[in-house]
Order: sequence, then structure tokens, then C-alpha cells
Amino acid sequence: MSQKNAFYAQSGGVTAVINASACGVIETCRQHSTRIGNVLAGRNGIIGALNEDLIDTSKESAQDIAALKETPSGAFGSCRFKLKSLEQNRREYERLIEVFQAHNIGYFFYNGGGDSADTCYKVSQLSEKMGYPVQAIHIPKTVDNDLPITDNCPGFGSVAKYIAVSALEASFDVRSMAKTSTKVFVLEVMGRHAGWIAAAGGLIEDYGIPVLLLLPEIEFEQERFVAAVKHKVESHGYCTVVVSEGARYADGRFLAEQGTRDSFGHAQLGGAAPVVAEIIRQSLGYKYHWAVADYLQRSARHLASATDLEQAYALGKAGVEMALAGKNSIMPTINRISNQPYRWEIGSADLSDVANVEKTMPLSFISADGFGITDECREYLYPLIQGEAYPQYDERGMPRYVVLKNELVRKKLKTFEL
Repeated sequence: MSQKNAFYAQSGGVTAVINASACGVIETCRQHSTRIGNVLAGRNGIIGALNEDLIDTSKESAQDIAALKETPSGAFGSCRFKLKSLEQNRREYERLIEVFQAHNIGYFFYNGGGDSADTCYKVSQLSEKMGYPVQAIHIPKTVDNDLPITDNCPGFGSVAKYIAVSALEASFDVRSMAKTSTKVFVLEVMGRHAGWIAAAGGLIEDYGIPVLLLLPEIEFEQERFVAAVKHKVESHGYCTVVVSEGARYADGRFLAEQGTRDSFGHAQLGGAAPVVAEIIRQSLGYKYHWAVADYLQRSARHLASATDLEQAYALGKAGVEMALAGKNSIMPTINRISNQPYRWEIGSADLSDVANVEKTMPLSFISADGFGITDECREYLYPLIQGEAYPQYDERGMPRYVVLKNELVRKKLKTFEL
């Protein structure tokens, strides 16, 4: 088998552990240097391939690549850019193949969520038809935890840990001040169509915290919600509300919809927390505070889950090993074997079964009133947030996060206009 280079890219919203997957890919490729040449990373995701902005990872030391495991965000830059179908935009695919050919790339590792799986699947299907076969492997990543088949997604365990701990700490604060001050704290978390992250906020109920969850899977009914808040405050003196950004009314409208769309065609959401807080103020007159976790939840490497970190690296490593075994158009997955003790193994899924499929929370994970989680959900969540994987800190008290050189290889082709 002739030696080919590999292309690796990060896509979509980054996580606290996506760089661990990058580390797994690069370190494993280096261990098989007789079969895989250099790893070229796309600067800003797939756009890096289209623009021929290819980062030469061979310029990075083994020490710096290893340090990616402790560094949040996307070390090579990410993007929100979804390739259209071949029929709609053939020139983009022709450009990808042109770049791959020019740089002797035979392996394509795309690290992202559902839209990335779709892109990876299209490349795997169309590259051979266009005369240059490429082995395309999707490395799963998404804080939303909404990819099908895999038990969970790298990135989710860490954001779930951050939300559970942050909601707990803030609730302790509210409880201490509730007699004469704030009665309700509203925390908005990510999750457009699936309530996995908000569900992690439900774990604080185990500490006796009165909490209400607003999940995308359950239609928002204002009167029922207001009554639930009133009951919690009258019973406990305070209440915490964890609302998913994707919470919606019965007619499908998001609580926070702005009427605009992002580059993937998703509705732009402007903040569910202030909407919920205003409903509480108008209906009950309680003093409140609200917060939006936003980037903080997905970048919090200082509170990453050890389980999540281990799985993120393992899936990057497995993706390379599967490619070396001749596999194509697949995604390595996490298969749960048991909860107590928590045991898991690596599996795989065909990208034809992954692309454009979203996994929402099963109803068995949601309490009968729709405002909480069940014991079955707790058994699912707790193993994913287990363990602390603290980064190293310097003498100043700041984390030792690595910033790579990210030197580009010389371009060989004409400029491409996106």
C-alpha cells in the first residue's frame, strides 16, 4: 500500500475535549508513519481544505501535540460550513478532490457533529466517483449529545459536569439569599433540539434543590410552568430553572427565536433565559436572576470530565486504526456495557445511518410532569461526568494551555472563491 497523507479538520461548535480527539488522531498517525505520512489539518475546518490552507502538524513537537489533551477549544480553528449536495455545488467537491490530490491525501478525518457526519458521508460517497478514492472517517463530537447509535458523544460529559456543578453552586447561593432577595435563578444552556445538557441540571435535585427543567422534547405551557414555579417557591422558598435554548411552544416556535437563520439554516436563538425570567416576573412578581452559560459551558476545560477526556482521545485513535484496517464511511462509537461499574467499548456505525439523524432524549428519561429527569436518566448521566481531569497550572495559577505554531504548507493550486 502506497503511503498517503491524512487530512484532519474540526467542525462546528468546539468543546473542552475536541483537542483530545485531535491528539488521538495525530499521535496514532505518527505511530503508523510507514503507512500514513504527514497529518495536514484544515485551518478553520473544511474551509481550510477548500482554500488550501493546510496546517503542517509535523512542525509541532510531540510535547505540544500531547498538550492538546489539556487544552480546550479547536486548536486548528473550526467553522460552520455545510457542503451542499454534489448536484447543487459540484465545484466544491471537485476542489476538495483537487486539493487532496495535490497534497497526496488519502485519509479524511472530520471531527464534528451531525452536519460534519453529513459532509464526511458525502465525501466518502463522491470521491471515488470523481476518480480519487478517499477513506473518510467521522470522529464524533458534540456537546448536544444528539448523534445517533453512539451511547454518548465526546464533549457532552464535560459540559454536563459543568452545568450540573454550576447550577448546584448557584442554587446554594440563591438558597442562602432567598428570604429577603432572589427567589428564582434561571440558567440557560445549549441544546437546540435535544435536552441532554439541560437534563444534567436535573442532577441537582439529588441535593434537595427545587429545580424545573424546560426541555425541547416537552412543549412549553406557560400556565403550567408558572404554577410549578409558584409551588416550588412556596414549598422551598426559592427555585432554580434550567432552560434549554431550544425550549419551544406547542406550535414549534422557540421561546427565543429571533426570526433569522445561521449558515446551516438553523434558527438564530436570542436567549430563552430572559424570556422565562420575564414570564416569572409578570406572572408572580418574584425577584430573579438569570444567566446564559453560552461559551463558558463548552470551553470549561478546568472542570472537564475524566470519562469524557478518555473517550474523546480513544475515538480519535480508533478512527485512525479503522482507516488503517481499510474501513471507510464510518464513525467510531461508544458502546455502553454497564452502568455500575461503568464499562464501555469502541464500536462503529455506518455514516449512512448517522448523517442527518438527531437523537433526542427518550421519554423514559423525563419525569411524568415534564419538568425533571428520572432515575433511568440519572443512571445514564452520572458515569459520563465521573472523574476530574484538571489541566496543569503554572506558578502564576493559570492553566498551561498550548498554542500551536499552525504553520501552513506551501500552496500548489490557484485561489478558490467560496
